[in-house]
Amino acid sequence: MSIEKLIRLKEKNGRNVIGLMSGTSCDGIDACLVKITGSGLSTEVDIIGFETYSYKKEIRELIFQASCKETGTVDKICQLNFVLGQLFVDAARQIIEKLSVPLSEIDIIGSHGQTIYHISSLKEKKDKEVRSTLQIGEPSVIARETGVTTVADFRTMDIAAGGEGAPLVPYADYILFRKNGIGRAIQNIGGISNVTFLPADGDITKIIAFDNGPGNMIIDRFAETITDGRLKYDKNGELASKGKLNQDLLERLCAHPYLSKPPPKSTGREDFGVPFSDDLYKELREGNIAVHDAIATITAFTAKSISDSYTKFILPYYKIDEVIISGGGAYNPVLFRFLKDYLVDINISTVDNFGIPSNAKEALAFAILANETICGNPGNVPSATGAKESVVLGKIIPG
Repeated sequence: MSIEKLIRLKEKNGRNVIGLMSGTSCDGIDACLVKITGSGLSTEVDIIGFETYSYKKEIRELIFQASCKETGTVDKICQLNFVLGQLFVDAARQIIEKLSVPLSEIDIIGSHGQTIYHISSLKEKKDKEVRSTLQIGEPSVIARETGVTTVADFRTMDIAAGGEGAPLVPYADYILFRKNGIGRAIQNIGGISNVTFLPADGDITKIIAFDNGPGNMIIDRFAETITDGRLKYDKNGELASKGKLNQDLLERLCAHPYLSKPPPKSTGREDFGVPFSDDLYKELREGNIAVHDAIATITAFTAKSISDSYTKFILPYYKIDEVIISGGGAYNPVLFRFLKDYLVDINISTVDNFGIPSNAKEALAFAILANETICGNPGNVPSATGAKESVVLGKIIPG
């Protein structure tokens, strides 16, 4: 791409941007087509459409294998990088076909990719370990196959600037949800749960953001195990609704060391993924805890870890006026009920009330971040990631 073409793209009055996201649940690719006008605090967003394109079973299994230290061989990751790149291309093409928008009218694709591994915190032997992260879904394939300028690999620059590379959604949350006089917790519940707290005074440097802990990740794995693979998640909380809360188990789960670690912090399947879930499920069955009681308590654990994180890391400093939920967890009424039980006297709603589908917010966030990259604006929030400074995120691949 010539510098002149990039300048013309930056100077356009409005840009059609596709945001692509595959999260820790590995259930599919979220694609959000959005018209973005302006940048920075003047950003205006108009969502044209959203869809999730589910992975086939064998692709999902390959992602899990590639993400595991024991099975994630270099050849498997190398090939999956290009396989997923093509699947991201397919998702981009399908969303514009669904919305009857010509590919020639798409200006930017912002792709988060699929996180394979994320090392956010350093252990004692710092000389032998560095913060690092790996997202795959080759952006060169996306740019080449679509002919659209693609921005990807957002997390690495924040790590280069001394941050953890996560969370990155807080910048988009600030653009979308800030409101003077209202302290808002923007709570995403995907595979991992993460929060962005926007102070009532609107100061971006005071944003508090971090991964609370497990979101749907353990719940999904329990649902899959309980139903012998028939279900990939606990639809409408139906399995959890059949069980009772085991308070002793809940208290033990809430003693997990990650939950007491102060921000900035981030986590993933390295802490709460399949190995953790399967070991826990086996332990509970050996302890004769009924499967429905187990999944009910795991569901409560997600809600309690969110509530406790507010108590420890936000409420000592700020008042939370309202909580706005997004992600797949917004559709689980049992989880929602537990949240209301634990977050007493705090108004709770979903991003759907703001015209944003709950499952679309993270794909939308990376569309916004891609737009900021093209405009030369920083996209991280140092108070959230621990970076030394604000930096422009991502790598631009010409279409």
